[in-house]
Amino acid sequence: MKIVLACVAGLSTTMMMDSMKSVINNSKKLNSDDFQLLAIPVEQLPTEIEDTDVVLLGPQVSYKSDFVKSLTEPLKIPYVVIDRETYGSMDGGTVIKKALIAQRKQEIKNAEGAKNNV
Repeated sequence: MKIVLACVAGLSTTMMMDSMKSVINNSKKLNSDDFQLLAIPVEQLPTEIEDTDVVLLGPQVSYKSDFVKSLTEPLKIPYVVIDRETYGSMDGGTVIKKALIAQRKQEIKNAEGAKNNV
């Protein structure tokens, strides 16, 4: 699962990414080999969107959600804006859960769309 974390310059998002990696590595249910995490400035998203499963936006770039939606929606990639409280506390566990839920919802939506097109 490729998760792209987008923010302003990548510094605080790298800290969040490290927190997420720690949660994954310490989990009995999650396998670190199943995850690829990438922290980038939001402007780099067009060049990194390929093969992405979920895009996470730091709260400081939530104003860019229309831009992100324009990139993710045609590719059926979900995106989540991380709330300030979760981001401020560097709660990687909550962020991983939100990413997994967003991906699962998109899978269900894609499957329903496929059924309706048959």
